[in-house]
Amino acid sequence: MSRQVDKEHYDFSKYCNTSRFISYWHQLDEIIKLNPQSVLEVGVGDKVVASYLKNNTDIVYTSLDIAEDLKPDIVGDIEKMDLADNSFDIICAFEVLEHLQFDDFDKTLRELSRVSKNYVVLSLPHWGRHFSIEIRLPFLGKIKWQYKFNFLPIKHKFNGQHYWEIGKAGYSINKIRSKIQEAGLNIEKDYVSFGSPYHHFFILKKKINVWNKWI
Repeated sequence: MSRQVDKEHYDFSKYCNTSRFISYWHQLDEIIKLNPQSVLEVGVGDKVVASYLKNNTDIVYTSLDIAEDLKPDIVGDIEKMDLADNSFDIICAFEVLEHLQFDDFDKTLRELSRVSKNYVVLSLPHWGRHFSIEIRLPFLGKIKWQYKFNFLPIKHKFNGQHYWEIGKAGYSINKIRSKIQEAGLNIEKDYVSFGSPYHHFFILKKKINVWNKWI
């Protein structure tokens, strides 16, 4: 994997917006609900998730990134991590895998599964039109509904960062789900987050190797 952006890419005025912080909430919510003792985050970004986990939970947090100037705990490549099998309870990679050629998607998923003890938590960009509605009613609280649709997929063009996106021609959500399952991961949940519809989350459970279990 080669580096695509420099540290200035994560400047607040350029990188942060309301929908991104909604996505951060989902990232933290999904991690914390799984109640891990240890987490490896691949791709440190602007370190919002790292800061919250380290300062507000007892989770042992470790980061890995190819960019040395972002000062991750481990400088390394997601495609071949110099880490032992089952090193962390959870491996998470938020908006990372689309920065790799899609031909490498399968082996990268297997590498994440190898290093994870239990779960892999991902978010990936999901292109397409989106309709959502939120109503607040007295005594009933909030009623939310959303729908993501894509009637005419367009061909993805490399923009210097993303090699592919869900919803573009050749990258259907069903294809992504199939690739995930083939890599030895069960999909416990996947969804497009309300308020940040460009980010599609996947909560993946590592499959148990029955043969190894009895050896």
